[in-house]
Amino acid sequence: MSKLHTLAAVAAVVLTATLRGSAAHGQPAAPVEAPNVVLVHGAWADGSSWAEVIPCLQAAGLKVTAVQNPLTSLADSVAATRRALAQQDGPTVLAAHSWGGTVISEVGTDPKVTALVYVAARAPDAGEDFVALSGKFPTGPVRAGIQQHDGFTTISEEPFLKSFANGVVPERAKVLYAVQEPTAASLFSERTTVAAWRSKPSWYAVSKLDQTINPDLERFLAKRMNARTVELEAGHLSLVSHPKEITDLILAAAGRRN
Repeated sequence: MSKLHTLAAVAAVVLTATLRGSAAHGQPAAPVEAPNVVLVHGAWADGSSWAEVIPCLQAAGLKVTAVQNPLTSLADSVAATRRALAQQDGPTVLAAHSWGGTVISEVGTDPKVTALVYVAARAPDAGEDFVALSGKFPTGPVRAGIQQHDGFTTISEEPFLKSFANGVVPERAKVLYAVQEPTAASLFSERTTVAAWRSKPSWYAVSKLDQTINPDLERFLAKRMNARTVELEAGHLSLVSHPKEITDLILAAAGRRN
């Protein structure tokens, strides 16, 4: 082989290796396989809001823990989630719905946490005024149904069933209304000190029919965190109305699905 042909062959090998390396660099890293999932519910709810998702995750072989979030303050909710996280043996996915996204954004820097999953959820930046951010998007009809008594809020029955739980079968929606957890009015203005989604891989489920958190705000949050995102034809409670899709998203974050 001539010297010219030899140089051309070497150049071709180098170019091929470079292109392959560039393609690999452009692909997102494969999720860490996690055997554990900790679920954090949102405002006006309790751990039973995950009841449709939990058996699906368990059937896939994951250990599942649903936090009973006290909703009295951000500090109390963070403490409850840290206690649940401390009981996990090994890599863990943190998943949250609605206001619970505030909690996992604060707790998710824990070394055990390998991924974050946000389901129609808040995802504040460190120190961010999330009330001001939300105010840049149109307000949903649920807001008008919020009642306050002795520093705690609940949603009255009609807006809860029609707007907060839109898309959920009526019988299930009535159960969720019955078990809604009163939520401290001060909770929504509290601020996180960190944003775990800046350092941990994140997934986001946007609810296209959400009447509680504006869908465009959800899209903004998902894009800002560079999350792997799905959009569902669902209201705010997609974890109830679309448990398979939410399960699949969590399993992807746990390294169990593509």
